Amino acid sequence: MIYYLLYPLHVHPALSFLNVLRYVPFRTLAATMTAMLLTFGIYPWFIRTLQSKQIGQIVRKDGPASHFSKAGTPTMGGSLILLAMIGATVLWADPHNTMLWLVSAVTVLYGAIGYIDDAAKIRKQHSGGLPGRYKLLLQFAIALGVCGYLFYGKTGLPADWQVLRERVAVPFLAFEKHPISIPSWAYVLAAAFVIVGTSNAVNLTDGLDGLAIGPVMINAGTYLVLAYLAGLTLFGRDIARYLDIPSIASAGELSIYCGAMIGAGVGFLWYNTYPAQVFMGDVGSLALGGGLGALAVVTKNELLSILLGGIFVTEAVSVIGQVFAFKVFGKRILLMAPIHHHFEKLGWAEPKVIVRFWIISIMLAIASLSTLKLR
Repeated sequence: MIYYLLYPLHVHPALSFLNVLRYVPFRTLAATMTAMLLTFGIYPWFIRTLQSKQIGQIVRKDGPASHFSKAGTPTMGGSLILLAMIGATVLWADPHNTMLWLVSAVTVLYGAIGYIDDAAKIRKQHSGGLPGRYKLLLQFAIALGVCGYLFYGKTGLPADWQVLRERVAVPFLAFEKHPISIPSWAYVLAAAFVIVGTSNAVNLTDGLDGLAIGPVMINAGTYLVLAYLAGLTLFGRDIARYLDIPSIASAGELSIYCGAMIGAGVGFLWYNTYPAQVFMGDVGSLALGGGLGALAVVTKNELLSILLGGIFVTEAVSVIGQVFAFKVFGKRILLMAPIHHHFEKLGWAEPKVIVRFWIISIMLAIASLSTLKLR
């Protein structure tokens, strides 16, 4: 909105400084700071409001004993993360960018599903909220709608995206030299699975104080770099083509969304770090995961997201493996799933689990960025 309203005024000699608004890096930093300041400033009041309304965490009865003391801690704090990041994105991004609105739409709609889930838990005073089948149905409906438009839409989408949308970007392989294409219908299903899978994987990771938001910010920072490079032209040269990655001119604006996610995450982490004063709840984890999945799809990094989001993938696989082993063999492969609880059961202190998962996430981000030149 600021870009739309103020940038045209830069032609006036007295307002020529507004020309800085044309640069994506400036607006990305501005969105990051805006979201950060909003969360830092509003969270104290927000936490007090949640406490006064008795909107507290419902703890699993079969969970680690050390978590019982967390019952009643204010939850649904993720709603402020969404307000800050979407607000900052709207303020600083180009409102004509369709890709940006699609990613934001997934984030907001998945947040709405999470809100319904959280509200059901609080109303029932039970850790089981919205039934899983309804949650998945809603998630897939949104993801299929967005992906259907991305892969079949004729209007409103950038021309460069329409040219390459059926192409698969494979990590470590040059995008132009090793063309791999699949039918649109198959890509739509696969892309929807990436969005839904990432959303639920982040939700499963959100089980310890600060555990999920750390990798979320690390992933967002990596997508910020990937999105910016995908749309960057420097000295008349298309940097994406030089790096042999998908060239999507409109992807640069997604850096602003990523910056806003990082800024809102930092503000939230201040109050969510161990011992947490507030939890994000499903309203935050489902929305942030959905946003990351949508970023992977629109930047053509669906396969790379498996490496980048390795922490989330491991958490999800640990739950799937635990359920499968118990139903088929009647045995558990972990002391408790998701896997972060397994390490708690082994005697690891909660902060140790959190920080080590963050370290692994940083290593995976570095490995993901290294694919830019290892092609």
